[in-house]
Amino acid sequence: MQMLTLEKSATASKYDRVHFAIIRLVHESLYGLFVDPYRRLSKARVKAGQRVLEVGCGPGYFTIPAAKIVGEKGHVYALDINPAAVEHVKRKIDKEGLTNVEAKPADASVTGLQDESIDLAFLFSVFHAFENVNKVLAEMHRVLKANGTLSIQSRIPEEKLLPTMTAEGLFHLAAKDEGIYVFEKS
Repeated sequence: MQMLTLEKSATASKYDRVHFAIIRLVHESLYGLFVDPYRRLSKARVKAGQRVLEVGCGPGYFTIPAAKIVGEKGHVYALDINPAAVEHVKRKIDKEGLTNVEAKPADASVTGLQDESIDLAFLFSVFHAFENVNKVLAEMHRVLKANGTLSIQSRIPEEKLLPTMTAEGLFHLAAKDEGIYVFEKS
């Protein structure tokens, strides 16, 4: 097994680096035994040519496959609040030679993206961590195009997730497949 090292970044705190090291260990060694990123992204409806937003990119387990799926005519914005994660993903992007993906540090409720500039946003295993879900949902609604899709994989029980997602009338459930909830912008 690869030795666990702490990512060093001028802007990442020691907590950020340790937290990221744990997530990286899980995603880059154990997660691959159980989760096929291409299958999960397919269920989320990621397709060639799309402009995609990944919220909570972590170590980039889904970032690189998403960039390969959308291809040269698409683009992926990979965001994470943890600077250590962003720096790691940037190195992976460079190593792969990808030009259609951009990783940057950002809060999910303030992405810095233009209004209605995204075809699809996906939030895998991060929904539970948001301090203000309504602000995040409002931001996703703002950046998604009129026919935009928001795909979520969460450990939050369905009976709580669905009312949360639809309460403000911003999104409606379009499909559910293998734990991926696909919402369309209302």
